[in-house]
Amino acid sequence: MNDAAPQPRPAGLLRRLAALVYDAILLLAVLFVATALVLPLSGGEAITHNPLFSTWLLLVSFFFYAWSWVHGGQTLGLRTWHMRLERLDGGPVGWWQALLRFLSAIPSWALFGLGYLWILVDRDKLAWHDRISETRIVRIDPPAR
Repeated sequence: MNDAAPQPRPAGLLRRLAALVYDAILLLAVLFVATALVLPLSGGEAITHNPLFSTWLLLVSFFFYAWSWVHGGQTLGLRTWHMRLERLDGGPVGWWQALLRFLSAIPSWALFGLGYLWILVDRDKLAWHDRISETRIVRIDPPAR
C-alpha cells in the first residue's frame, strides 16, 4: 500500500489568467474605494502625479493579494477556478514571501507578460514570480456537493 499523498497538479496559464481577470475586477473596485477615502484630503479634486497617492494604491493592491495568500492561499479568482497558492514545499505562504511574490510579479507583467508566458516552457509550470518567491499555484479538487 502506498501512503504517499498525490502530488498537486500545477495550474496552467489559461486557468491562471482567468483567475487573474476575476481578481483584477475585484481589485479595481477596491482601488475605487481606496481613492474615495483619500479624496477629502485633496479637496475632492482628482489626484494626479502624486507619489504618495501612487504608493497608497500600491499598498492597497499588495494587501488585497497578500491577505488572501497568507490566509488560505486563495483570492476570489483562485477560489473560483479551484486553485491555491502555496510554497514549493506545499506549506502556507507568509507575509515576506507574499511581498516578494507581489513585487516580482510587477516585472512579470511589465515585460509584456513574459513572466507569465514562461509557464508555457517551464518544466514545473512556474512563472518568474513563482520561481523568485518559491511559490506555486496548484489545482485543487472542487468541494463535494
